[in-house]
Amino acid sequence: MRQIVLDTETTGLEAERGHRIIEIGCIELINRRPSGRHFHRYLNPEREIDEGAHAVHGITRERLLAAPKFAEIAAELFGFITGSELIIHNAPFDLGFIDMELALLAPAPAPARAEGSALPAGVRSVCTVLDTLTLARERHPGQRNNLDALCKRYGVDNSHRELHGALLDARILADVYLAMTGGQSLLALDEAARERGGVARPGQAPATVRPLEPLRVVAATTEELAAHAELAALLDKSSDDGCLWLQLEQEAVAAREPPSAARIHRS
Repeated sequence: MRQIVLDTETTGLEAERGHRIIEIGCIELINRRPSGRHFHRYLNPEREIDEGAHAVHGITRERLLAAPKFAEIAAELFGFITGSELIIHNAPFDLGFIDMELALLAPAPAPARAEGSALPAGVRSVCTVLDTLTLARERHPGQRNNLDALCKRYGVDNSHRELHGALLDARILADVYLAMTGGQSLLALDEAARERGGVARPGQAPATVRPLEPLRVVAATTEELAAHAELAALLDKSSDDGCLWLQLEQEAVAAREPPSAARIHRS
């Protein structure tokens, strides 16, 4: 299973009012483990950044003047995410901005569309999407479910984050998602270790994050136990060597009985 944890930073809150993506970060998970691969780009938005947005991420317009435009990295981005399940916190926000960037490319040919690298009309046409905000609201109704609140709830360390950043937030979200859905996170490696393919420095061990909620154990119902016994008896009757599972159950029962009772049972 290939999953991509994705986050963006933007010039403002509303794509429909012409705001643009200025940073995009993605972390790859294979079978719920970090692969060591990521995608990260700063982008020239070709417009000013709102003061409110700057207060969140600290990225200035001047810093992005030499950065590539979305059209220049679009093919590489979709080459990285296509066919995966995207994990996004408040997915409509990030998908709205990426889809808007795609729409801006549609009227005219762009370098990203050259020679077989045609881009999709929208992200959901090439990826499935899991919104961790929706998931958190289902599990914790009536509570705060922003990323900081989830970090506190699941014991994920985000103390090193002073400002938001797309790649940093994607890494934190990956930890939160794994803790929220499985109880273990292997993403607490330093950035240099990640750049080397996920190899930690000597003496540094991956952090383990376990959920605060107890593991739910579902016991078989009386009807299910009866159906199991009926199937085991049928297999025992139809097999020359008998049903192994039934034999193991009988041996387990005998092992739990006191010695005298076990002898009576076998006699």
